[in-house]
Amino acid sequence: MNARKQAVLDAIDAANSHDPNLEDGQPAELLYGQRMSAELDRLFPDASDPLQIAARGQHVERWKLARSKFPEGRAGYLAWRKAQGVHHAEVVMGLMEQNSYSSDDVESAGRMLRKQGIKRDDEVQALEDVICFVFLKWYFAPFAEKHSAEKIQSIVEKTARKMSDQGRARVMSEFDLPAELAAAFQT
Repeated sequence: MNARKQAVLDAIDAANSHDPNLEDGQPAELLYGQRMSAELDRLFPDASDPLQIAARGQHVERWKLARSKFPEGRAGYLAWRKAQGVHHAEVVMGLMEQNSYSSDDVESAGRMLRKQGIKRDDEVQALEDVICFVFLKWYFAPFAEKHSAEKIQSIVEKTARKMSDQGRARVMSEFDLPAELAAAFQT
């Protein structure tokens, strides 16, 4: 791994090590970033530096922008998600600039983190597929325990719609989902 990429990844990890929310005894967003990098390495082993950095920085400092600061309901949730994407992009882009990445690479990572180009830009789509795999692998079961069957079905359908055809096919081959949930991923 090149030194400047490692410096950016280390800086993201250092920022996320301050997350007050713990999961398995670790700062939750630090663990999330590590899971994102592991899934990216598995799914897209030839990923560019900007994609590798965007994956690790997907939730950088997420706890700093509280959901409670936004209105209740779907509109408030979407505003919070958009603000998170902007924040993540700003932090990551700043770290990349500090480590002498080109303006094209910096902007590429920013686009990925702001989700600009899902279904149109291969790297933005790759990041989205990784996000969905991490959700399904690590966060879906705890989520499902807390929600109704209707809510679970809705979330699975939304997740599948965000994925590429290749990502959905891979979900079908890697996860043993009940028929009603699996139907959302059939290409």
